[in-house]
Amino acid sequence: MSRTITARTGRRAAGGDANRWAVLVVLCVSLLLVALDATILHVAVPSLTESLRPSSTELLWIVDAYPLICASLLILFGTLGDRIGRRRVLLLGYGLFALASALAVLATVPWVLIAARVLLGTGGAMIMPATLSIIRTVFPDRRERATAIGVWTAVAAIGAATGPVLGGFLVEHYWWGSVFLINIPLLALILPIGRRLLPESRGTGTGPWDVLGALMAAAGVLGCVFGVKRAGAGEPVLAAGTAGPLLLGALLLVLFVRRQRRRAHPLIDMGLFSRAAFTSSVGCIVLAMLALVGLELIAVQYLQLVLGLSPLETGLRLLPLTLAAMAAGATGAYTLRRIGPRRMVGFGFLLTAGAVLLLTLMGQHDRPLLLTAGFVLLGFGLQTTLFSSYESMLSEAPPQSAGGAAAIGETSYQLGAGMGIALLGSVMNAAYAPGLAKVPGVPAAASEAAANSLGEAYQVADGLGGAAGAALHTAARHAFVDGLHLTLFVSAGLLLTGAAMALRLPRTMESLVDVEAAVEAAEAAEAGARSAEPAGCAAAGEGAPAVPLQQTASPADQGSGAVTRSTH
Repeated sequence: MSRTITARTGRRAAGGDANRWAVLVVLCVSLLLVALDATILHVAVPSLTESLRPSSTELLWIVDAYPLICASLLILFGTLGDRIGRRRVLLLGYGLFALASALAVLATVPWVLIAARVLLGTGGAMIMPATLSIIRTVFPDRRERATAIGVWTAVAAIGAATGPVLGGFLVEHYWWGSVFLINIPLLALILPIGRRLLPESRGTGTGPWDVLGALMAAAGVLGCVFGVKRAGAGEPVLAAGTAGPLLLGALLLVLFVRRQRRRAHPLIDMGLFSRAAFTSSVGCIVLAMLALVGLELIAVQYLQLVLGLSPLETGLRLLPLTLAAMAAGATGAYTLRRIGPRRMVGFGFLLTAGAVLLLTLMGQHDRPLLLTAGFVLLGFGLQTTLFSSYESMLSEAPPQSAGGAAAIGETSYQLGAGMGIALLGSVMNAAYAPGLAKVPGVPAAASEAAANSLGEAYQVADGLGGAAGAALHTAARHAFVDGLHLTLFVSAGLLLTGAAMALRLPRTMESLVDVEAAVEAAEAAEAGARSAEPAGCAAAGEGAPAVPLQQTASPADQGSGAVTRSTH
């Protein structure tokens, strides 16, 4: 008799049953840092602008350099981790993140802060796919992995939503640089713990790492996102500075895909995209972030500039979103087993779309109950969608390609976020600017300057003073709220598109049984059958067929948690 129990060995290789949950804690703290830095700067923008006096272009790069660079390098570092070790890449990411945070704290001119944000994005690209791919390795059983991914996605949502709260507190009590300073003690804590606890894992790929392919992917994503951001900033789509990066980026990505299909040892197995569940999961992640990240930035401006809330009050208003996301992550694994990926992703999209439409009732005055209800539904729906999409995507990928699959998922997340800021920002600007074109008593030059942003409109209005200043101030508020409503409707349309895309996902979650328990049950059944046989039959029954051991596994899990049993 011979048997192969790869799930058991994979679990032991990860450091034992209890230790893998300690590993999950370390990975979640790592992710929390990266998620915090994606949003913690938003509420510090007014204070930062007053201190550093960046131009509008410099301010755009201060905010966007982090997600832009992070998105472009995820595939590079995700696949590098598959080759040289995911733990090694993760620890290097810790070090770079700490160095970049120190540089940001010391920045006194805009370009230094932009450089620090670029380095932070690079460190984030090293950390994010490593956390998810290590989870794929440490938790070979899909039921436990669903729980781990639920915790992982909840932490990501907590970090993104807590960023404004923490940032608001720090800006009010200290200065804008403190939003970066808090990274350093946290990294000093988790770096030695990570070296001690995290298991090393690699893919099974052989042959040289495709450096050229990795650089092509990075440049392609960078060009596409950069072009989209320029379009979102109001640049003509056909202008050389916008169309050039878009076309070059798209061309490089096409060449990257063709190169990977021809290579004997590709960075990413393009066959993953032939699986409907994998492709649909990636598309759902893009649409969710496309609809909501740009909206979040606009919502922060609404709370501060229209309702007049302080940065700390703004963060507290967003706190219900965090709590709802935590609840969705805590119950996600149970819900996924009960209703399956298709219904769960579709339900999450529909719930989020309903929340967005509810928020269209916001106006010029504060309505805290409405905002709280909308943010609770928004947080729960978004987290439900992202959890089930990530779980389906990662479970479709074989463990040896975990780094590449995680990089694809995180690239989708970041690409969707960058495109969302550009797309919804464009919609917002298109609806906001015309409302300031003909304000009585306001010169054309002042109206043109006020059309750039609501904050700038307030500055122009204060400079004008008198009746003209008051009229411009009121017109800008009304134009911003009208633009916000249109943006919300566009977001709802994108979310409903995501609900339709979810129909391509499986109806049910194919889950592994506990491998060791199944083996023990089969052995007990065999022993019982043999002990019940007459002595003569036992002697003649050596060739009798063994009791079959049955389980249900997804195609991807058959490589990581399957049980093969044969009797000769």
